[in-house]
Amino acid sequence: MQALVYRGPGQKALEEMPKPVVRLPTDAVVRVTRTTICGTDLHIMKGDLPTVAAGRILGHEGIGTIDAVGAGVTRFHPGDRVLISCITACGKCEYCRRAMPSHCTDGGWILGNTIDGTQAEFVRIPHADTSLYPLPPGADEDAMVMLSDILPTGYECGVLNGHVQPGDTVAIVGAGPVGLAALLTAQFYTPARIIVIDLDDNRLRVAQQFGATEVVNSTDGHAVERVMRLTAGQGVDVAIEAVGLAGTFALCQDIIGVGGHLANIGVHGTSVTLHLEKLWSQNITITTRLVDAVTTPLLLKTVLAGKIAPQKLVTHHFKLADILQAYDTFGNAGREQALKVILTNP
Repeated sequence: MQALVYRGPGQKALEEMPKPVVRLPTDAVVRVTRTTICGTDLHIMKGDLPTVAAGRILGHEGIGTIDAVGAGVTRFHPGDRVLISCITACGKCEYCRRAMPSHCTDGGWILGNTIDGTQAEFVRIPHADTSLYPLPPGADEDAMVMLSDILPTGYECGVLNGHVQPGDTVAIVGAGPVGLAALLTAQFYTPARIIVIDLDDNRLRVAQQFGATEVVNSTDGHAVERVMRLTAGQGVDVAIEAVGLAGTFALCQDIIGVGGHLANIGVHGTSVTLHLEKLWSQNITITTRLVDAVTTPLLLKTVLAGKIAPQKLVTHHFKLADILQAYDTFGNAGREQALKVILTNP
């Protein structure tokens, strides 16, 4: 089968790899029909995640058709259409029982990390009964791919951890796919204002289309001053960091108001400075989280009801055979005006 293989920092190749097989009774093998590239994959390519070894097939999102199941799989059968969660959950360990399957002792974020992932024609899914979801008939398949990772990530790590409340002023730093997913789902809670901050005017225009009340281009280095003017010097109630850079984390610290919540989503490959000399007395809550995807059923119902349309995040479509071109497009998002790219395997 064809698969995108990581060969070390800055190195990747589309290669012929062995088709995965059922190894354990709880496994399923899925024929991947749609997948995508995540910002985390770009962090991997930069060498930011040492858990990913050379030779690994990347990818942790997608939908497909069950090809084979182990004897212990009871919810799915060959031919079933399924949504693949980015988080593998055994459903039994201490962390799964605490609704933190991202830390599952026999799973978590392993696809495209410590086991081969979804940027391939086929993928093996451990603990299939608790790591896959039935794909509703007639569902928009691009929207379903967004439910694998970015929609629950924006919602859980940004909106829920940020404790967005009615009437809040929310700032989202980073208008990439995950930041826009946080923008879409923050509106569940009717905040008074959502300010989106980014370097790219095209992404800021998209943010306005998706419901941002104000946008700020931070290219000139004066984003803090603009946000403070917008909030009459009070700062924001919730700051969501959706980039993963020291500068954007610092920006969130500079604009957070007294009693506010700073919710980190971004994948940080290097250290950042925590300005406790400013924040120690300000009743600030700072949260971190790896997506657990426990809200996927809720989000699935919301999408099927037409309340949000995450398929609008998709800007480009490629065949799996053209995945190197897709990486170039996604990696040069500003030049290509790219948000999410979909890779199809007909």
